Amino acid sequence: MSEAAGGRGCGSPVPQRAPWSLVAATAALCLVSATSVWTAGAAPMSREEKQKLGNQVLEMFDHAFGNYMEHAYPADELMPLTCRGRVRGQEPSRGDVDDALGKFSLTLIDSLDTLVVLNKTKEFEDAVRKVLRDVNLDNDVVVSVFETNIRVLGGLLGGHSLAIMLKEKGEYMQWYSDELLQMAKQLGYKLLPAFNTTSGLPYPRINLKFGIRKPEARTGTETDTCTACAGTLILEFAALSRFTGATIFEEYARKALDFLWEKRQRSSNLVGVTINIHTGDWVRKDSGVGAGIDSYYEYLLKAYVLLGDDSFLERFNTHYNAIMRYISQPPLLLDVHIHKPMLNARTWMDALLAFFPGLQVLKGDIRPAIETHEMLYQVIKKHNFLPEAFTTDFRVHWAQHPLRPEFAESTYFLYKATGDPYYLEVGKTLIENLNKYARVPCGFAAMKDVRTGSHEDRMDSFFLAEMFKYLYLLFADKEDIIFDIEDYIFTTEAHLLPLWLSTTNQSISKKNTTSEYTELDDSNFDWTCPNTQILFPHDPLYAQRIREPLKNVVDKSCPRGIVRVREESFRSGAKPPLRARDFMATNPEHLEILKKMGVSLIHLKDGRVQLVQHAIQAASSIDAEDGLRFMQEMIELSSQQQKEQQLPPRAVQIVSHPFFGRVVLTAGPAQFGLDLSKHKETRGFVASSKPYNGCSELTNPEAVMGKIALIQRGQCMFAEKARNIQNAGAIGGIVIDDNEGSSSDTAPLFQMAGDGKDTDDIKIPMLFLFSKEGSIILDAIREYEEVEVLLSDKAKDRAAILKGKMIPSYIINSNPEMENEEQPSSENDSQNQSAEQQVVSISQTVDLVDQESPDESSLNSSPESSSPADSEDASNISPSEQTSSPTANHETPSLDGECTDLDNQIQEQSETEEDSNPNVSWGKKVQPIDSILADWNEDIEAFEMMEKDEL
Repeated sequence: MSEAAGGRGCGSPVPQRAPWSLVAATAALCLVSATSVWTAGAAPMSREEKQKLGNQVLEMFDHAFGNYMEHAYPADELMPLTCRGRVRGQEPSRGDVDDALGKFSLTLIDSLDTLVVLNKTKEFEDAVRKVLRDVNLDNDVVVSVFETNIRVLGGLLGGHSLAIMLKEKGEYMQWYSDELLQMAKQLGYKLLPAFNTTSGLPYPRINLKFGIRKPEARTGTETDTCTACAGTLILEFAALSRFTGATIFEEYARKALDFLWEKRQRSSNLVGVTINIHTGDWVRKDSGVGAGIDSYYEYLLKAYVLLGDDSFLERFNTHYNAIMRYISQPPLLLDVHIHKPMLNARTWMDALLAFFPGLQVLKGDIRPAIETHEMLYQVIKKHNFLPEAFTTDFRVHWAQHPLRPEFAESTYFLYKATGDPYYLEVGKTLIENLNKYARVPCGFAAMKDVRTGSHEDRMDSFFLAEMFKYLYLLFADKEDIIFDIEDYIFTTEAHLLPLWLSTTNQSISKKNTTSEYTELDDSNFDWTCPNTQILFPHDPLYAQRIREPLKNVVDKSCPRGIVRVREESFRSGAKPPLRARDFMATNPEHLEILKKMGVSLIHLKDGRVQLVQHAIQAASSIDAEDGLRFMQEMIELSSQQQKEQQLPPRAVQIVSHPFFGRVVLTAGPAQFGLDLSKHKETRGFVASSKPYNGCSELTNPEAVMGKIALIQRGQCMFAEKARNIQNAGAIGGIVIDDNEGSSSDTAPLFQMAGDGKDTDDIKIPMLFLFSKEGSIILDAIREYEEVEVLLSDKAKDRAAILKGKMIPSYIINSNPEMENEEQPSSENDSQNQSAEQQVVSISQTVDLVDQESPDESSLNSSPESSSPADSEDASNISPSEQTSSPTANHETPSLDGECTDLDNQIQEQSETEEDSNPNVSWGKKVQPIDSILADWNEDIEAFEMMEKDEL
């Protein structure tokens, strides 16, 4: 909202020098008083349906929290696929992600105030007792200062805030005597040594037991930290000072914020992502509102709300104006260079920026909040979740999704500000997607790849601290919550701090360090908050009209406008403007014209080029108009070329021993040849073509005859490769990228185009694999020689792949009787078992669990050729315990712990039949796959998304 909007009050102005408590309360709470206003674009949700959804959130929290307490506590986090706790040092390192873990029961502490918000007061009281009894903060562990502050210190302070509230009510926590606050103070003092730098910026990590720089501390040599890491301390540290009266915490946090403010780039008023903690030099000079900076902006505004210090508000508004000038390109938020803010620093956005619409609501700038939120929602509707990063044309850049809550947070705040039931429907979609795609028997699992639905064995503590809190509050009415939520402010981890702290223990000087004048110039920033009379002036369709142009933004790559026609005639001798159909990226003259029109050409790593226009960079308004038309023509031209050629990804599924359909590789389709979506899949063994590039007549036609040929990308057209292998008798082809290291995880889907000629003569299916996926097949050939694959439009159920075939006993969980049989072992069997374990480690599976891995010679041997050790080892591998890792890793994951009763269910199957093939002996326990799957019900449904796991 602009300055012209008027005073700070929600419906009326407040005196400009009101008491700080009133200022804080007004700025924090006015946004929630707008819930009586809603836009007519969505039907209001009934009280019954809201209650039903709220109860569903409660059940989901019970499922997540209950499994953590049952299977993981006192570990920091739950591993929901293997149903065990994640303990630092006992699991393979995940790098910086593990810095949040400190052996201090992280998930329990992070969930304390969530229990109260969800009306689970008895469970809260029990949880506090467990924290006081079991949690040790003096561990020899190196942790992130940032994560420990927002999750643990914030969790303890949030728990303390609500504990004293419950105690005042007189029913619960009557025994409580500030024990959580004393723990928070202890932790605060443990974090203080991190601030021993010349700049006052904290080290990024600290040893809880030994602090910084001591030999045993194993930290203190770092030179860089992120802006958010140093700038997201003030709420927790100031609250700790206000609660305890120890001013040192607030002083240190303020000093860090002051230093960051002084180091901003003065011409752009932006800050970089990474800064040197000793010199103050910017290490990464790109700037945005996502990862690395996000909560720095958030804490400037919220520090003003909580502490009533107007210098924080001026700083925030100075940064916000720069953000809206340079970074905001509605509905996108794109990183720029701090020294050249008109130049984009990257062509993709990360998921953490999803918090920003919520912050804009608190700021009072509702329109861009609605726009960005709607854009993000369209991405979610396409992928079910928000990918960790996605490009400006809304392709997946990083496919992971660790169940982040930022989008739910912004949804909640937009609903509170607008009262629009549309946002209730958005929340309903989030609930449905979590239950459908992320829910597993032992909790909720992060998404490894939103495109395939594969899971990762992690459930971060922030999922319980934030996601369920925001979703429950979204559907709750005021009477559903046992305290007044408007008396508190949310930290970046959604912990609750009381607003009355603004008038408590105010020993910190309020001297304005932002302006050089004693009296603050009010024209430098807004004294405003959302005002429904201004946000929706006599127009109940306001928000809907903002959202409407963005409904198809993802499917059409960018908002489509009406092509404007140039009104004036060209001057005599002037060249007509460049048309999209004539453009050539290799023509220097064309590139110069683009520059004049404010159009930038960006070369992407995958070989594509991307055009981005900034009208402000055009040489004139006429050139800017020409640039806009050029961009719209280019979009239309591209759309016409691909209208009938946009194909979904295909699947290459390895179906031979020992994979049996468990490894599914994402493949790019071809715009020629057999269409796998309209015809039956193609199945066959693979063989490498010679020459490998497939650009001439094959010299080994006998090797590819009746098989699926492997060929390398490059040196000729894809259609030419297809014709050469087809002439040699191949039944299909797989083109493997020659760009080493390329992967479907990071690159957009690749489609193989024709050669501009008639390609009706190509009758075989052709698929494209990136280097990483292609190497899996090549490694399998080196390991097993005979590799059979299935080319299809999507992965086939393994029951269908193996239907009617007798399944070897080593695919099925071993029977106790088998384990007790005495069978001789051999060195070959031991080697085979080791090889099989390597294969098991690359795939998650439910219905098929390998017991042993005989090679071709052992397949023809007698049933007594396997060792009891092999059988016993394999029987300990339960479906949920298998984890995904690249084949090149050759590491067997830790397989301790149990999750489900699948082992017992398998052992109770009916008697097996003998294989009709006399040449192959599978052992005593043989069983058709249909019989195995018949008795599996709820567990299979819970794991069905895991079965689609992809490397």
